Amino acid sequence: MMNVLPIDKKILDKFGPYTLVTGVLLIVLGTAGILLPVVMSLSTAIFVGWLLLVGGGLWAIHTYQHSPTHVVNWIKPVLLFLVGGLMLFYPVSGVAAVGLLLAIYLLLDAMHSFTFAQSIFPAKGWGWMTFNGVVSALLAVLFLIGWPATSLWLVGLYVGISLLFDGWALVMIGWALRKGAQP
Repeated sequence: MMNVLPIDKKILDKFGPYTLVTGVLLIVLGTAGILLPVVMSLSTAIFVGWLLLVGGGLWAIHTYQHSPTHVVNWIKPVLLFLVGGLMLFYPVSGVAAVGLLLAIYLLLDAMHSFTFAQSIFPAKGWGWMTFNGVVSALLAVLFLIGWPATSLWLVGLYVGISLLFDGWALVMIGWALRKGAQP
């Protein structure tokens, strides 16, 4: 089968010897997330909480250095600290918030897929894009039907599935590069 797009050798060269190892580790982590979705959900909320705290700290440093006297500029770091702290102290509520954001994202993705499918109809691929929209809409409905309770296991399940597929993609690329073939 012939490649339609040219392969950018610079991008291909960035995949090093650890691509295969990273892929296997992501597969293990993704599988753990699928088997233990509640643990993965809580871990995700705690991770996001820490990211928000670190971001709030960095933003506070920036504000202190550049405009410490403007009260309005302190709103963002304070909100980042507040939300991050709440996610760390109340991770189950944090998971519910992440679940709601994922549902909104999936609904927007479904609308985009339907719009794009309509714009390319009757060209090849419009059916797959419509199918993608239906799947995204169904996933969003799954979140919203039992929200916030379903978020506790759905967030972890979705993160686990994503990590699993990311891992398999890296394993396939790493394996192809190890064999000397182009992925």
